[in-house]
Amino acid sequence: MIKAGLIGLGAMGRGHLDNFLRFIEEGSDIKLIAVCDTDPNKFKNYESVHNIKGIGVREYDFSMFNCYHDIDEMISREELDFVVVALPTFMHCEITCKCLNAGINVLCEKPMALNLEECQRMIDTANRNEKYLMIGQCERFEGVYEVLKDFVAENRLGNALSGYFFRGGSTPMHSFNGWILQREKGGGALFDQHVHDIDMVQWLFGMPKAVCSIGRTFYKGSGYDAVTTNYIYDDCKAINSQDDWLLPDSEFWITFRCNFVNGTITYDQTGFHVINRGGEDVTPEYSTENPYYKEVRYFANLVKTGGVNTVNPPEDSMKAIRIALAETKSCDNCGQIIIL
Repeated sequence: MIKAGLIGLGAMGRGHLDNFLRFIEEGSDIKLIAVCDTDPNKFKNYESVHNIKGIGVREYDFSMFNCYHDIDEMISREELDFVVVALPTFMHCEITCKCLNAGINVLCEKPMALNLEECQRMIDTANRNEKYLMIGQCERFEGVYEVLKDFVAENRLGNALSGYFFRGGSTPMHSFNGWILQREKGGGALFDQHVHDIDMVQWLFGMPKAVCSIGRTFYKGSGYDAVTTNYIYDDCKAINSQDDWLLPDSEFWITFRCNFVNGTITYDQTGFHVINRGGEDVTPEYSTENPYYKEVRYFANLVKTGGVNTVNPPEDSMKAIRIALAETKSCDNCGQIIIL
């Protein structure tokens, strides 16, 4: 049995809780043993508020788990194989390192951290304790991106020429004490939401040599709530991504388009399509499984088997933060090109 703990029962924590309950229903050997949150109200059932529909909407029987309000107490009393850290971004480094130093493997929600020093500290702590660390860049487990990755890596439609990625949603007003709209704690949409497409760009095409970004802050004291970025590569691929969380309530859109020498791959409101230059739809079968479920299952299997994390190593998540910081600097300077 792989014994797990969950730290943080906000919107994302409840999403993870949904998947742990699914593991129980499936008879999986992944067992959630303990949950922790400093807020007693989080151990009550209420309608979870999230800008993505369908996350954290179940009713929960918390008597199934050992419930804690103190992280130190939980990790000292329980013998856990791994924990999921679903806390505010500014707490990721401290709590992740605390758990790693206690000999517990950690799957920490994205973004990894708000600076490179904390990212490196998390990686160094995992290595020193010989424990797994993975960051919740869940799109690496999303079926349409998995197919796109295969086409890019294997040149199935020839070399990639250009790409566009958009992600947008309503403003996440659910955060405890409004931390997510404080630049020094959440980093704005650029860090909290756009980091998914930053990760996709560097996963698909490698690290760009420079970025050029324009951003706007809508909420006083927030980070950039809307951003558009051009990624500059040596071969002059035309890659752009846009993000904002200023859409109408409960709306959430993800689209992308990638053009190749011999075709185009698109994902939008009409679905996922792979089109060759002849105009024929050659879309292969792809996984429609919940990526959050898949990432936890993948991480638990690493812990169980002692395997190598080839899909989502923490060093890649640190690269995403490096790019996010460069984009922030570019935004701060009205679109100045920032070399990475």
